[in-house]
Amino acid sequence: MNHSEAKYDRDWLKSYAGMVTTAQAAIRRIKPGSRVFIGTGCGQPQLLVQALVERAAELEGMEIIHLLTLSEVAFAHQELARHFRINSFFIAEGFHAELQKGLGDYTPILLSDIPHLFRSGRLPLDAALIQVTPPNDHGVCSLGVSVDIVKSAAQNASLVIAQVNTQMPWTMGDSQLDIHEIDMVVPADMPLLEAQPPAPTETTDGIAENIAALIEEGSTLELGHERIPQAVLKYLKDKRDLGLHTEVLTDAIIELVESGVITGARKNIDRGKIVASTCMGTRKLYKYIDKNPVFSFRPLEYVSDPQLISKQNRMAALSVALEVDLTGQVSANSLDSKFFSGIGSHIDFMHGAARSPGGKLIVALDSTRDHGNVSRIVSNLSHGAGVSATRWEVHYVVTEYGVAYLHGKSLQERAMALISIAHPKFRAELLREAIQDNYVSSDLAEVEGKILVGPQELKTSLVLDNGTQVYFRTMHPTDEKPTAQLFRSLSKETIYYRFMSNITRVPQKQIQNFVYIDYRNDMAIVGTLPEAHGEDIIAIGRYYLDPRTNRAEVAFTVRDEWQNRGIGTFLLKYLITIAKRNGIAGFTAEVLPENKPMLAVFNKSDCEIHSHLRDGVYSFELTFI
Repeated sequence: MNHSEAKYDRDWLKSYAGMVTTAQAAIRRIKPGSRVFIGTGCGQPQLLVQALVERAAELEGMEIIHLLTLSEVAFAHQELARHFRINSFFIAEGFHAELQKGLGDYTPILLSDIPHLFRSGRLPLDAALIQVTPPNDHGVCSLGVSVDIVKSAAQNASLVIAQVNTQMPWTMGDSQLDIHEIDMVVPADMPLLEAQPPAPTETTDGIAENIAALIEEGSTLELGHERIPQAVLKYLKDKRDLGLHTEVLTDAIIELVESGVITGARKNIDRGKIVASTCMGTRKLYKYIDKNPVFSFRPLEYVSDPQLISKQNRMAALSVALEVDLTGQVSANSLDSKFFSGIGSHIDFMHGAARSPGGKLIVALDSTRDHGNVSRIVSNLSHGAGVSATRWEVHYVVTEYGVAYLHGKSLQERAMALISIAHPKFRAELLREAIQDNYVSSDLAEVEGKILVGPQELKTSLVLDNGTQVYFRTMHPTDEKPTAQLFRSLSKETIYYRFMSNITRVPQKQIQNFVYIDYRNDMAIVGTLPEAHGEDIIAIGRYYLDPRTNRAEVAFTVRDEWQNRGIGTFLLKYLITIAKRNGIAGFTAEVLPENKPMLAVFNKSDCEIHSHLRDGVYSFELTFI
């Protein structure tokens, strides 16, 4: 249906007078023991729900089927429990408390499978209560803000009662329903339910900023309505040509569409379109999507189809977890045998994104729960916790303390990566448990208490003369293996210049001393290049503070093929900047006379320089200006 056809039939009440009734009269058609579907989220038909609740005493044994309810669940009050049995396909905040009280039930199922459940007759619907726009000149209504599983429910229910609301926005895409697929209509002119955006926290913002750094330009995103995914949107303002293929839209997308961040220009499927299944926002969003051809609202069997998702280039799917264990298993909906959420489209998008060219599966979580008293990164998932993502599927895990890349990593590598992004007060305990469970070698017992992650704000980059961009960040605890690889790649000459000795290898203990540092007395910055496996370290610059003099010894290592490209000079300047912030007075260094490039780096520094040659070694003292 094109834009010009999306006009309401102003005389629709006359045209379909035989179908028009009141909410109370329509609900009287429902019999005790019926299975009744209620429309989703902000599209919930409020007049029909209220009339249903008022007739509760007459509807013994009724089962209510729904997907997601925003407001207080009026039909799940304890005094109505003997009349209504609630069966939900998702556990939102509006239903969580009722479920824990035993006032309802939950059916775990992939959202993309629900329409087939209706069509196959395995879950037959006696009635569907939905909300639509008034029909257009062709007798077609739009499901507006809620297409998801509502369209399938309406097409498969024995009785369809629609609240026809003049304030429902007309959404484009596969969101239409013929008026003759509806049995009874209840006119309404009332505001839709609204969902206010969740308030961000400092922790949420830290997680969101880490996630945004993983999103490449031209990526297609799936973002939920939870606090973390919504916080990510405000950190995407410097990206271009992002696409959206997601279940839920919120107000936060408007600014990014208007500014040209979200264009869908590089999508393989539905190019130029924002594909979604439902809206959870405010009147501002409802007005924005009304008859807007940029948006394509489709049922969940399309939006959550893993095969379709996998065909998008750079599909980035974000899910929020409750727990992640040290092997990479994820629990996203239950803890201690209690359900806090549903499967949703998590698994559909997980499988699709994992198979997308350049796709990324990102799992996000706060590092702690219960007011900071319990770690969400654990050695073993809680008793009764359901595994929503297996250890071999997850790509990235993100907390406010950083990013752990797990895909293709060994148990020790992933355990150390996850420990490094856990809350600092739990890292030592997690390391002990990892050693006890044989995930991590006992040789690492000595680094207990040293698993720290440097400040995120120290990230920067340098473009070399040949156009190569080198990225710089603090050394991470997970850099032990790539640091060892760097030293193994160095020529004998470079090793001699760096360590002033003809050693054949750098001992593992010394490599650990490079990696496990405190970022104040010891600082290490690594230069990296992106690779398919993550990144390669091509340079290390570091200093060691002598508290007695407030000066730090500084040293550099650059892989042979990247020497004489300005990397050493850049690292010195950057380490000087960091050291000044930490109140350090200056650097010291020792350089062999044959190491002409490094002598030049120090002699050209913007410092007060004193040097002398003693026993065949130049000793430098640099005082910061």
